[in-house]
Amino acid sequence: MPILKNDLLKIDIKSTGAELCAINSVKNNTAFLWHADPNIWGGHAPNLFPVIGSMKNDSYIYDGKMYPMTKHGFVRNNDSFIIKDTSEAHISFLLSSNEELLKMYPFKFEFEISYALKENILNVDHTIKNMDTKTMYFSLGGHPAFNCPLNPNEKYTDYCLEFEKAENSESYLVNMTNGLIINKTKPAFNNPKTINLREDLFDEDALIFKDLKSKKVTLKHKNKGPVLSMRFDDFPYLGIWAKPNAPYVCIEPWIGIADSETANQRIEDKEGIIALNAGLIFNASYNIEIEKKHLV
Repeated sequence: MPILKNDLLKIDIKSTGAELCAINSVKNNTAFLWHADPNIWGGHAPNLFPVIGSMKNDSYIYDGKMYPMTKHGFVRNNDSFIIKDTSEAHISFLLSSNEELLKMYPFKFEFEISYALKENILNVDHTIKNMDTKTMYFSLGGHPAFNCPLNPNEKYTDYCLEFEKAENSESYLVNMTNGLIINKTKPAFNNPKTINLREDLFDEDALIFKDLKSKKVTLKHKNKGPVLSMRFDDFPYLGIWAKPNAPYVCIEPWIGIADSETANQRIEDKEGIIALNAGLIFNASYNIEIEKKHLV
């Protein structure tokens, strides 16, 4: 398993899906990333491409033809990644289109994801290359799950998510049967900058935001202060999720969103979709910063 390491952090990444699977303190071994208990939820931090969330009827239409597409796309469990380059502080994985993928996604592409560790910050960078002669359509996102509570003597309700700016966004609701976005919202913020975590917060599935002002969110103990932050300048949507009553919280930066119940299934009309012309390259990054006080 590939590893990045410095004096503060040790980062583990699985070749399958190029998935981040551990963020640990070198000095005290505190584990910040969820350990993917399959009895609760078996993911650590799946990478999402070329779609986010569920597609209407698990499919989409391109150029008059219907194609199947699984929830969150085909990257997250893909075994075809190769390691492009690596060092103690940086690693890059590459997935290229192949005959099997072309059956569900008719675009030739390269999907590269790089992890770079500098002091207490892990940067996650995505590079999408359109290797085709036609415009390709895609969404892109992350799905990292963070342990919460962090310490055994704490409770889930001791924690909150704090946003960098005052917000008035509401969360878009999800059809619990098919995972599609419905045209209803609900309040999510306990005050303009804070969402308090509680065991039933995700009983109606993820909190989904389309119009946040903030580009940084912090997982914070209400009394002891910040644990970690995510900065997601390149990502216009944000999902927050966990299995109900589970001891973690996912902070998910997205470019794109699940289909709505009224979607026409044409991929070029999909909300939040990126249209990348032939031969061009698209980049997007987010980072995870661990508070240094938790690393000593």
